[in-house]
Amino acid sequence: MSVSRGILLKLGSVVVFIAMSSIIKYISPEIPPGQTMFFRSFFALPVIIVWLSWTRELRVGLRAADPMSHVWRGLAGGIGMGFSFAALGLLPLPEVTAIGYAAPVLTVILAAMFLGETVRLFRLGAVALGLAGVIIVLSPRLTVLDPDAVTARESLGATLMLLAALCSALAQVFIRRMVQTERTSAIVFWFSVTSTVLGLATLPFGWVVPSPSTTALLVVIGLIGGVGQILLTSAYRHADASVVAPFEYASLLLALAIGYFVFAEVPTVPMLAGAVLIVAAGILIIWRERRLGLERSRQRKAMSP
Repeated sequence: MSVSRGILLKLGSVVVFIAMSSIIKYISPEIPPGQTMFFRSFFALPVIIVWLSWTRELRVGLRAADPMSHVWRGLAGGIGMGFSFAALGLLPLPEVTAIGYAAPVLTVILAAMFLGETVRLFRLGAVALGLAGVIIVLSPRLTVLDPDAVTARESLGATLMLLAALCSALAQVFIRRMVQTERTSAIVFWFSVTSTVLGLATLPFGWVVPSPSTTALLVVIGLIGGVGQILLTSAYRHADASVVAPFEYASLLLALAIGYFVFAEVPTVPMLAGAVLIVAAGILIIWRERRLGLERSRQRKAMSP
């Protein structure tokens, strides 16, 4: 494994996904989120197929040992994608990014509930820290102390993004089970198929005929989304997850810069303060997962003949 290459691939995926989110935000006044989700997923498929052909995994990469697991993972991830796309049209880009960081924290809770994973005091503390950060970020949008200061649009955006983070965490729980029987390439491919179908299902709810320039941007969203998935998947092939995962938080710096210079979005103190706590909690959880992984590895070596 090449750690430096893994880190570079991870950073590349961060840049690509933030660029994709920025384009989605730019076209959100014109295009419904379900229609955007369809283009994002459908036009990612050719990129993924070319990648699988190039890596000689096309024949085995599309094989699903447990098809229903792909359906459930696709539903959770696809619904979360739709919620996040809708939130991008309602909230500043850095705020959407910060709330999305709640997913790893929520994954710990859901893994304990559905997978029976043991959550000890250290991770409980990290979860509490992350949830405190989420509350701080959300508080200006969901406050009941001064409801006139919060628009229904902002409240809806905050709620949708929190639901998106919850769906993303649920998808991660499904993936933790799936990796025991399914290839990563199959998980990536069938997720795009499922979310394409979900996006198409929103056709009766108000799709529009986009302008040629907007159509081009929709296609670009799908293409770079597929590239981002490949970069992300490749990053974890070259380095351990505990090494590359913390670089996800570089997306906040990019979101702050793009939000300020492109969309004239000035970050608020609660958003920045809450984001710091969420990022700290995420890094602590990643660090703890690495320590637990090393301990399990030592135990297996000690038990081997």
